[in-house]
Amino acid sequence: MADSTALRARDTIYAEGEWRAAVSGATREILDPADARPFAVVAEGDEKDTDLAVAAARRAFDEGPWPRTPVTERAALLRRVADLLVRDREELGLLEAQDAGKTVEEGRVDIDCVADAFRYFADLVAAEAPGRVVDAGSPDVHSVVVHEPVGVCALITPWNYPLLQASWKIAPALAAGNTFVVKPSEITPMTTVALIGLLTEAGLPAGVANIVTGPGHTVGARMAEHPDVDLVSFTGGLVSGTKVAQAAAPTVKKVALELGGKNPNVVFADACATEEGFDTAVDQALNAAFIHSGQVCSAGARLIVEESVRDRFVAELARRAEKIRLGRGTEDGVECGPLVSAQQREKVESYVESALKEGAVLRCGGKRPEAAPERPASGYFYEPTVLDRCHREMRVVREEVFGPVLTVETFRTEDEAVALANDTEYGLAGGVWTADPGRARRVAGRLRHGTVWINDFHPYLPQAEWGGFGKSGTGRELGPAGLAEYRETKHVYQNLAPAPVRWFRG
Repeated sequence: MADSTALRARDTIYAEGEWRAAVSGATREILDPADARPFAVVAEGDEKDTDLAVAAARRAFDEGPWPRTPVTERAALLRRVADLLVRDREELGLLEAQDAGKTVEEGRVDIDCVADAFRYFADLVAAEAPGRVVDAGSPDVHSVVVHEPVGVCALITPWNYPLLQASWKIAPALAAGNTFVVKPSEITPMTTVALIGLLTEAGLPAGVANIVTGPGHTVGARMAEHPDVDLVSFTGGLVSGTKVAQAAAPTVKKVALELGGKNPNVVFADACATEEGFDTAVDQALNAAFIHSGQVCSAGARLIVEESVRDRFVAELARRAEKIRLGRGTEDGVECGPLVSAQQREKVESYVESALKEGAVLRCGGKRPEAAPERPASGYFYEPTVLDRCHREMRVVREEVFGPVLTVETFRTEDEAVALANDTEYGLAGGVWTADPGRARRVAGRLRHGTVWINDFHPYLPQAEWGGFGKSGTGRELGPAGLAEYRETKHVYQNLAPAPVRWFRG
């Protein structure tokens, strides 16, 4: 472990336009998961810091200019933020890679997507009509439906895509005219802290953007229950999401939850009828399961493959998975980084152990790799793992592992494939591989998942809503629905020629 005394604690709590230390003076070391060494020290906030930040956001909404700033000016600020993200792409991409354990290439792509999100919501809000006119049946009545900001938004984001997930909340919240307090994961807060700095540089008024770095059980819990918070948006696991909803219930605030997934990737034999088709389906199955070490809510962690091609498909999948180059994301040639923490790796190990006890067949991986110059022994690395002969009763098939573990199930008929794919408490995303366009549309239409990819896996479009069915949550991010999450609807009825009703004679 490095001498952490060489690292200066940063004031990473931002409220009412000022960077601050925690009220308690507490700090937290931020570890690089590639070697478990600290590379930063941040303020460790608690309920008192949260109250200060919420109060700042409340004043800025009730008394400040931002909610009443013209839409064109709000959109212009979001575009300036996008430009600043492009300017700082290399620095932010590297910081995201070090903080979350992903490759620098993945980090750069994330920053590009963050900039796209800010531009998208700027364009969306700038192009909107001022209101929807409702015909009241009288020329003396002007009736219009308008959208207004919700108010103070509490934004709680996960550790796997720190800046990307924050942008999916912050950009629409600002576009709609809200103020906010964001709590990044205590494990990966660094790029969200940097984003708050860019918002300030772009000219956002003091108090509109606030951040509290600290743990979920204090900061997140207080944000969810706070009476001055009008909306809480949470992305993370099912257990924590349930607690957020329960904490928010007494104040009847708006709640948006984007939770986990156990996502099927269904491969029909006809998709593998040619060598090119087979190669593409295998390659995309690897991408679906192992990008960012499987630490993705939409990961295609359940491979459901037609029985006639299963043996060949799984054999080639395992062969390629063994060749994935693990290491520190900043090293050349590295394809996959470590898990985010020792706790996360232990969780993955427990799932693999239980699967083997329940009868799964290990095709590759299933252990920590040997140390190498680009892969320190102290890092939280775990080999890409393929588990064959799996079935629905196994924990590893039912529950979200959030690691580089791919389970394999088989089917014989289209109905069986659909039944297996839908046999989950979650309903976030899924993929379908087939050369038959009619089958593709049929199966996609029958899958109970918020996003369905056909002959692809993982792309998202800023203009398309992102959300899920079942226990994958109730929130919608991106697209017009993502903006709508941060608004209230008001009906304004104006009588231009009022007259007595004379119901009451008096």
